[in-house]
Amino acid sequence: MRRKIVAGNWKMNGSKDLSEELVGYVRSEAESLDNGVEVVVIPPAIYVGDVLKQAQGQISVGVQNVGQWQSGAYTGEISSEMVRDAGCRYALVGHSERRQLFGETDEAVAIKASLVVSSGLSAIVCVGETLEERESGRAESVVSSQVRSGLSLIKQDDWHSIVVAYEPVWAIGTGKTATSSDAQSMHATIRGVLKSMGAPAEEISLLYGGSVKADNAAALFAEPDIDGGLIGGASLVAKDFISICRYFPAGA
Repeated sequence: MRRKIVAGNWKMNGSKDLSEELVGYVRSEAESLDNGVEVVVIPPAIYVGDVLKQAQGQISVGVQNVGQWQSGAYTGEISSEMVRDAGCRYALVGHSERRQLFGETDEAVAIKASLVVSSGLSAIVCVGETLEERESGRAESVVSSQVRSGLSLIKQDDWHSIVVAYEPVWAIGTGKTATSSDAQSMHATIRGVLKSMGAPAEEISLLYGGSVKADNAAALFAEPDIDGGLIGGASLVAKDFISICRYFPAGA
């Protein structure tokens, strides 16, 4: 059975106070969830220790990025081994902002994803098209290429540690979102690509990211190939975030 996951990506937001208040609230509310959802919080690296302390093992913690190396003279980088050693379970790889703002390539994504899973962590590998790519009819080919390239170094025994997040770039932080049927269509395409790569496609969780809110989460999560969400802005408001977690159908 595929994991059902709702992950909150704080991006470059947060504080020690937020870590204490938000994570404490989410942890206490997550205990009452009866729909099998794994709740994940992904803060800026500097607050990971604070979040882990507040999480108390009841919710999972991840990081927003890792380096392409496991050690060495790479000032400012953190390795996946360090992330695991700190107590995290997840690492985001290839978020659209890393691709657009920092020039992260599919080749870099592939290296990072491989290092993350070989370190015993789960990698949430992000893919998604721009508005221009969608309007020109290239959305499926772009996303399919990102999946193939970004996961090209994953070994057969490591597929269980892969999660794919589809985040259409045009829907991130814009208030726009793909319709549930559009999102489902792309998720089905991604699952088909994974199958063609020899991966156990029906066992890999696929998340949707792109202005997910309490008022659209239920429709998105009801789709057969959408196994959860990668939540941005709404994850910074405790009640909104936990509301999204509750919208996952029980027994789905």
